[in-house]
Amino acid sequence: MLDKFNTNAFISFGLGFILMWLSEATEAHVNYTAKPRVVLPPNYVKEIRPPSKKGSPVIVDFSIFVVDINSINVEDMDFRVDMFIHQRWHESRLEIPDDIFEEGDDYVTLLPEVFENFWQPDPYFLNSKIAEIATLTHKFTSVTLYKNKTVRYAARMHAIIACQMEFQLYPMDIQVCPIYIESFSSNNQKVKLRWSDSGVTLNPELKLLQYNLGQPLELEESDGYMPEKVGNFSRLTVYFRFERQIGHHLIQTFAPSSLVVMLSWFSFWLGLDAIPGRVTLLVTCMLTLVTMFTGADIPPVAYVKALDLWMAGCMLSVFAALAEFVVVKVLDVQYQYQVNRIPKVLPMRISNMEKGQCATVASWEGGAVRSRKATQTPTTPGQTSLQGNGGPPKPARRQSLLSVAWTDTDTGVEKIMWREIDKVSRAVFPILFFVFVLLYWPILLMKSS
Repeated sequence: MLDKFNTNAFISFGLGFILMWLSEATEAHVNYTAKPRVVLPPNYVKEIRPPSKKGSPVIVDFSIFVVDINSINVEDMDFRVDMFIHQRWHESRLEIPDDIFEEGDDYVTLLPEVFENFWQPDPYFLNSKIAEIATLTHKFTSVTLYKNKTVRYAARMHAIIACQMEFQLYPMDIQVCPIYIESFSSNNQKVKLRWSDSGVTLNPELKLLQYNLGQPLELEESDGYMPEKVGNFSRLTVYFRFERQIGHHLIQTFAPSSLVVMLSWFSFWLGLDAIPGRVTLLVTCMLTLVTMFTGADIPPVAYVKALDLWMAGCMLSVFAALAEFVVVKVLDVQYQYQVNRIPKVLPMRISNMEKGQCATVASWEGGAVRSRKATQTPTTPGQTSLQGNGGPPKPARRQSLLSVAWTDTDTGVEKIMWREIDKVSRAVFPILFFVFVLLYWPILLMKSS
């Protein structure tokens, strides 16, 4: 009986000790989380903004520290920015005892949960697709309270910002992308946003792959009318200037395409005795340019870009070289036709002269046959005199509209049209392409600047 009593007493004592420990732990937790409540007066209402002078809004100072900018997407026309945001305002209703500050400090950092009991401004990114506070085990936010009753809120955020990009000067385009920060529910008569002294600061180690982030950043403060919210709202604007680096495109696009165009000029030295090699060279150059520009990272826009003009100039140059080959080949066919026709006509005329059937003296000038009439007496009654206009009309030889060969009057050397065209093309094609380059780059540089 005594052992049973001792066992019950021990159990009761143990339960009492556990209940007392839980009570102290709960009281300590309540005191820990509730202790900052001493800064709020009993009649504090967080839905009401801090009092200010009659007709003046609450001033909220805003600043941004940009940690990183990445994923500049030309197809979706947006970019991602990782940043720290800071807001600061004066809350005159607070009652701040001195014992909550550590010795030598004029501020105290509160738990994020405590901040839920304070009045808070409600800024948001007007042109953001996604904006959220970074989290790991908890949200990366902090609230700092100063002795002069200033509240400072800080958070680590990342946002995807929409940007209306223009690519007329691509790949030397400059994109100016703003971020609009605006109060969501409080109009400009209740809350006014303004940039703090630090404004927007960039991470000094920030580097972009294809862009230079132009400096300085332009900051604006304005009041914009929002028809969907029916009122004027305070707005902050920061402009980011992204200047595309041309080095990547010089190496990957402009230099290779220029070399391909120059390679097509070698066809003018091959001549028509290397027709397969000449055709293969020109067609390969054309296909190389098509593959190069279709595989390039070009924004899919509906209007003409600067890179499109360069692509058109290069392809037109190679296509003109291919067309020049077709022209000289046609001229060579005509020339060969005339050259091969002469030996067949000459023996026939000589044979007729030997038989006495024709007294025509043939004179050859530059490969063309011209006849002079002579007097012949018919030997038989059936023959008719060819003197005067009494003879039957001769069949006229078809004359070519374009002279495919001629004799140089100074040197007496025969000139062939297709060979002369090749010689001229060796100088004309490079000159025209260099004129195109000299016009393209200065105009592009002038427009981009």
